[in-house]
Amino acid sequence: MASSSALDGRPVLLVGATGDLGGRTLLALRARGKVVRALVRPGSDASGLPKEGVEIVRGDMLDPPSLDPAMSGVSAVISSAIGYSRRKKGDSLRTDFEGNHNLVDAAKRARVPRFVFLSILACDQAPDVPHFWAKKVTEDYLQQQGVPFVSLRPGAFLGAPRGPYREWMLSGLQRGQVMAMTQGSVRMTYISPDEVARALAMAVDRPQPMGQHIDLGSDRPLSGAELAELAGRLLSRPMRMRMMAGGGMRFLALFSPGMRGMVEMTRFFQTGKYVADTRLQAELFGPVPKVEDAARQMLADLGLLPSKISP
Repeated sequence: MASSSALDGRPVLLVGATGDLGGRTLLALRARGKVVRALVRPGSDASGLPKEGVEIVRGDMLDPPSLDPAMSGVSAVISSAIGYSRRKKGDSLRTDFEGNHNLVDAAKRARVPRFVFLSILACDQAPDVPHFWAKKVTEDYLQQQGVPFVSLRPGAFLGAPRGPYREWMLSGLQRGQVMAMTQGSVRMTYISPDEVARALAMAVDRPQPMGQHIDLGSDRPLSGAELAELAGRLLSRPMRMRMMAGGGMRFLALFSPGMRGMVEMTRFFQTGKYVADTRLQAELFGPVPKVEDAARQMLADLGLLPSKISP
């Protein structure tokens, strides 16, 4: 049966629609019959967004008055925007702290009935990782302000991103290298970004009650060596593991706050705490996907496997 938000025709406000995950989430929402209102910063290129079923509203998370028109009359808000990746000039952790607080305040003023927040797995256990902790702080703020919310906490994305990182990833795989973020037998959770987008779109209508934090992951966590073995098996050639946080990254961290955050993140991964409990995910969003499927899709998107795989 169609949801009430689908029936009444009110739009879902998507914040971060021009990003990689935001674009996937927009498609997932449209596949579920949702009308989407996309909050896009002034000056940002929105030409890549679909024309049908998508309304573009200009506004900035760091400009509170600009958020009120975007919030007016929406059935739900999904926030997938981030600043810590510094994808665009001027991006910073201000977006993740101050910007998300501004969104929550605007949602409260508009009495938005549901706020779907993209968080990070185990963010509440990582106070030394700035962009993880920003998620925990925003979750707390949603609770404090009484905004009806659900927070999705995915593991590390196992997918082919857009931009320069895509070429870096592809180059490494072509040389037989798989970038790993844990050493030895320490395992961590991976998930396809398409699965995260699907869950974000589904969370517009469920779960009930509000205020839940939901881990998202694949069927099992992997160590770095297991990830390399999986990639090698799918590509039918030997692959070796290479640690992401090497000496070069640690040296750069002496001068770059952003790089220091990356180093702290890999240190946190090494604690073994970055492992999802997928029981609630399975209950709310259906069968937990296999990590093999995420890896296979990533390699296909990078052109290293055929796009269509026979079962």
